[in-house]
Amino acid sequence: MISTDPTWPAFPIVSFIGFVIVLIPMPWHLQAWNSGTCYYMAWTALGCLNAFVNSIVWADNAINVAPIWCDISTRITIGQSVGIPLASLCITRRLYNISRVSNVLTTRAEKWRVIIVDTILCVLLPMICMVFAYIVQGHRFNVFENLGCYPAIYNTLPAYFLVYMWPVVIGLVSSVYCVLSLISLFKRHKQFREFVQSGSALTVNRYYRLMALACIEILFTTPLGIYELYSNGASGALQPWLGWDDTHFNFSLVLEVPAIIWRSNKSLLIPLELGRWVLPLCAFTFFAFFGFAEEARRHYRMVLRFFSARFASLRLFVFKARFPVARSAITKHDLPVHRLPSEDVLPPYVAYPKPPLPTHSYDILNKPSKLAFTDFPHDKSAFALTLSSTPGTPLSPCSSCTLVTAFSDRASFTTLPSAPNSPYSP
Repeated sequence: MISTDPTWPAFPIVSFIGFVIVLIPMPWHLQAWNSGTCYYMAWTALGCLNAFVNSIVWADNAINVAPIWCDISTRITIGQSVGIPLASLCITRRLYNISRVSNVLTTRAEKWRVIIVDTILCVLLPMICMVFAYIVQGHRFNVFENLGCYPAIYNTLPAYFLVYMWPVVIGLVSSVYCVLSLISLFKRHKQFREFVQSGSALTVNRYYRLMALACIEILFTTPLGIYELYSNGASGALQPWLGWDDTHFNFSLVLEVPAIIWRSNKSLLIPLELGRWVLPLCAFTFFAFFGFAEEARRHYRMVLRFFSARFASLRLFVFKARFPVARSAITKHDLPVHRLPSEDVLPPYVAYPKPPLPTHSYDILNKPSKLAFTDFPHDKSAFALTLSSTPGTPLSPCSSCTLVTAFSDRASFTTLPSAPNSPYSP
């Protein structure tokens, strides 16, 4: 795919990165009930995603290959042109209420009231502007090579009041709120710090960042809106409004414009290129203010620890699967148990026969004379045979023949040291 766009593939990459990074601070702004900021992120992300898809599909052609998508894309384009300034207006309005130190939003009812008002401004009004744009829509849509789908607004006087004037009006209202916020902030600086630090989720640093973002947004919104009014008026003669039927005549027409045509016309080149590059600029500007803050770095560390723990668990799982012997040792937190082969296991315990008692009986009253070796039975062969038939332990170096040799040699037996005398001995 060879694109005629001199910035290819910079714009698809930048727009997709803008779509991702502008949504990163969303969780902690939702936690702080910053509905205006969340709507700003949502509209900016939606605009970047829309521009990314259009720049990929129509990178090298101007053919109407996705008419349903173009119907949706043109509505998104009209909605974002109003939704982003309205979100900025909600931000400056909330900052103005905080700078006056009038009241603290402590109850859920008060917080929900603010969210409902912001939702009406940032969702309902852009949808109304989409309907207004349909009134002055000359045909279905236009397809510009390298840019994709674009609304086809008939250049007539009602179009300036229904479509083009809204960014300028919203930017002026936001400017008024911003100036009033700065004046109130300078007058009540000490009270403001006490108000913000009184348990509110909005910190002082976050307030200043929101104020800086609102000021930058105002500096860009109003001049760009005025330039759009000028470029639309200078691009062609202003057509008279002759009614609904005349405006929507041959409404199914789709105008396909190659890049060599619209890039050669400066009255089209500048506003079209400026309109698509301003979306990633809004995304990167927002991330520059809120993507490196303290709460952002804290969440980055939490995400890093989460994925580090999951990666360590994955490595341990792979290690267990590859080394099953070590797996048992790791799961039991102990050394592997060595088991002897079956032939090395000791046999069960066998009770050996006791030696026969002496034939001479005695009791404690009639003390017998000193026992001699002759009192034992003289049938040594039978006793030796009994011992020899008794199984011995496999690990014993001596088997049954040892006892036979010991009892058959009377001389060696008598040389053994004698036991101490019994107390009953005379």
